[in-house]
Amino acid sequence: MITETELVRSVTDENFADQVLARPEPVLVDFWAQWCPPCHMIAPVLAKIAAERAGTLTVRTIDNDANPVTGARFRVMSLPTLILFVAGEPVATFVGAQPKARLLARIDDALR
Repeated sequence: MITETELVRSVTDENFADQVLARPEPVLVDFWAQWCPPCHMIAPVLAKIAAERAGTLTVRTIDNDANPVTGARFRVMSLPTLILFVAGEPVATFVGAQPKARLLARIDDALR
């Protein structure tokens, strides 16, 4: 059985295109850093969303400090920043830790 946290995989500058931009389903990417307390607060929320939306939404994380190229490319200025990609294009950006219900509502609005 796959656990919630196993559904949320890390990506890097090197594999971002394959793991995010080339995916057929929407992908929510969490830009985070080890030193960021709100980043750690949102991690279990993202794991629950990944489990609930498995098959229709992929969740990925990227350590912004270790992978600065991707963060710069998408103009990530604050952490955590969540970017929703559809067909390889960013369609919505959410900044800061948010409750699961609010985040799901914003994701659903962006996917309409």
